[in-house]
Amino acid sequence: MCTVLGAAAFLGGCASKPVVVQAPRLQLFHDQLFQPPGAPIDTSHVFATTPAMREYVQHELGTPGPGKDVRRMLFDALYRRDKLQLEYDSATTRNAAQTFEARAGNCLSLAIMTAALARELSLPVQFQQIEVDEVWSRSGNLYFASNHVNLALGRPRSERSNPYMTYAADTANSLTVDFIPVPPKAREAARPLSETTIIAMFLNNRAAELLSTGHVDDAYWAARKAAEVDPLFLNAYNTLGVIYQHHGNQDAAEQALRYAHSQAPDNTIFLANLAQTLEAENKLDEAAVLRARLAQLEPYPPFHFFHQGQEAMKLGDYARARTLFERELERVPDYHEFHFWLAVANYQLGNLRAADKHMALAVNNSTTRGDHDLYAAKLDRIRAYEAQSRTKQ
Repeated sequence: MCTVLGAAAFLGGCASKPVVVQAPRLQLFHDQLFQPPGAPIDTSHVFATTPAMREYVQHELGTPGPGKDVRRMLFDALYRRDKLQLEYDSATTRNAAQTFEARAGNCLSLAIMTAALARELSLPVQFQQIEVDEVWSRSGNLYFASNHVNLALGRPRSERSNPYMTYAADTANSLTVDFIPVPPKAREAARPLSETTIIAMFLNNRAAELLSTGHVDDAYWAARKAAEVDPLFLNAYNTLGVIYQHHGNQDAAEQALRYAHSQAPDNTIFLANLAQTLEAENKLDEAAVLRARLAQLEPYPPFHFFHQGQEAMKLGDYARARTLFERELERVPDYHEFHFWLAVANYQLGNLRAADKHMALAVNNSTTRGDHDLYAAKLDRIRAYEAQSRTKQ
């Protein structure tokens, strides 16, 4: 059994067209089912800067000279390896201070840190959701769909104003900061996001990450806070539903997921999770209707061929597994785990050159330091075996 979480850019759910959402009428929170949070959830920490961050802005960026654009100075610091030396790391969604200290984060974390630094420079910022296909990942039996968030930097304010206000996007004069390649058309169709929604996304990501590590109670409080911060952010209710599922509260899960599904009936993530909950409650007829609709919308869901490939690996049918992993890679050419398993299948078939190639691609496309190190160690073993084989010849 697998569960699908919509994680904002994280982890931001389905990249569907915006829908007109109504705030939930029913009480979807069930605090009595969970232990109190391990620590208070303080959203004021999301964008808070540290003395080290302020010192960096003052000494490394400072006041631009004549003809220099402070936005460009910040932009260059973000991208140049001899400056901030940032790394993309999807393992944890960090707040601004944590991202600056680690010099790493996912696109949401990096956008939040950039906004915090920009505000120290009195630059207005506008967060944006980029309408691209979801990026899927997994942790155990949890599957995560992530959207992409970037931000645009406006020109410095000439008058005193609140630095924590966003500005109306001016595409002609703004400078877009992005940490992964984005097609020009997708960037042109960017949808503005409020700071409130960004904070809800941050909390929703944290909830998903806590759930994936078994911290179900803390995950609940983070998802609950996300829904409180932005009651119209549907992914928070999906995450709440999944948390209720894992906590054994199927009635509560059904209630939360029905609300999300009612607001976005063709969202395949909400459909799949609601169908799974109904099946757990033995409401099989209604679940079958949802499954049929899901099959119409998404005949081959993410990881479909990958799962078949893994089954073939268990049966020792490495040639079939290779074909299935290749089919999955046709849909998602850059996903590291697909390259990893294709490398393993080729290794079992004695095709060391292909194994080497795909393990190297797994290393290059890894999005966490842990995965990078794992794949790099496997690649070293393959190359050692290759060298040993050449010596014997």
